[in-house]
Amino acid sequence: MIEVDVMFPVMVTSDLEAVKTFYETVFGFTAVFYDSNFYLHLISPNHNIQLGFLLPNLSSQPEFLHPIMSPKGYVISLEVKDAAIAYAEAKKMGLNFIMALKQEEWGQIHFIIQDPAGFSVDVVQHLQPTDN
Repeated sequence: MIEVDVMFPVMVTSDLEAVKTFYETVFGFTAVFYDSNFYLHLISPNHNIQLGFLLPNLSSQPEFLHPIMSPKGYVISLEVKDAAIAYAEAKKMGLNFIMALKQEEWGQIHFIIQDPAGFSVDVVQHLQPTDN
């Protein structure tokens, strides 16, 4: 077995500065590594979530990392304590909504916004199960 300490996605995108500003401003992430000519590594305020972003077409990278990653079919899900409060904050910030606040029958309340790289960010609250 391979023991894993941390998991984080690395997404290839062309505007590291816009992505950095978005996640710092909207979610309070901190850039723990940032080289505007190469790579951005972000960590959440509680240190439980990490995200990586890489510029495309870097000669030092394997060729499969050269193209910009398609945001279609890819979702970054971030769990919050209260989706309604998060939704109100997102509206105040004028964020780009893909889906308005919605309660799902499987026990979630969530909304989806789009980050500057075009990735969907699903802001989700898991509801406590009810006794039926």
